[in-house]
Amino acid sequence: MAGRQGAFLSPEEVLRRHTGGPRSGVFTDGSCEGNPGPGGWGVVWVEDDRIVREAHGADPQTTNNRMELRALIEAFKMLPPDQEAVVYSDSQLCVKTVTEWAPGWAARGWRRKTGPIANLELVQELYALARSRPKVRLQWIAAHDGSRWNEYADALATTYLREG
Repeated sequence: MAGRQGAFLSPEEVLRRHTGGPRSGVFTDGSCEGNPGPGGWGVVWVEDDRIVREAHGADPQTTNNRMELRALIEAFKMLPPDQEAVVYSDSQLCVKTVTEWAPGWAARGWRRKTGPIANLELVQELYALARSRPKVRLQWIAAHDGSRWNEYADALATTYLREG
């Protein structure tokens, strides 16, 4: 996957090998073989180290950023509007897009000072979902640092990319 190193682990193998990181939250990841190329996304919602719900999908021709955004969109859709939760993403770009840049872009009619906004339709959808769920906090988490559920979301994205 874009920038990924090391051996592929199945979601089940991830649970056997990794124990670190937060025990509750919604963990997201997107993956792409080539950029652009076939991609996958994965989401897992856990409470007290137990899976509440998971989802995954694929796109035959996409980019890693589109898959990261799609994973976040599906995470927000998964949560009831009044749910309190933390949504984790290992994409600093996507987290900053929603938390720092989108408010200004929206205020300027979805324009950037320096040119067009990449993946605008996904950014707008994600920003609207994030605003509709004020009890949900979006937080960056380091990639591939042993966080059990972040690694699990990565494995879902990679598995679906390969099987999708």
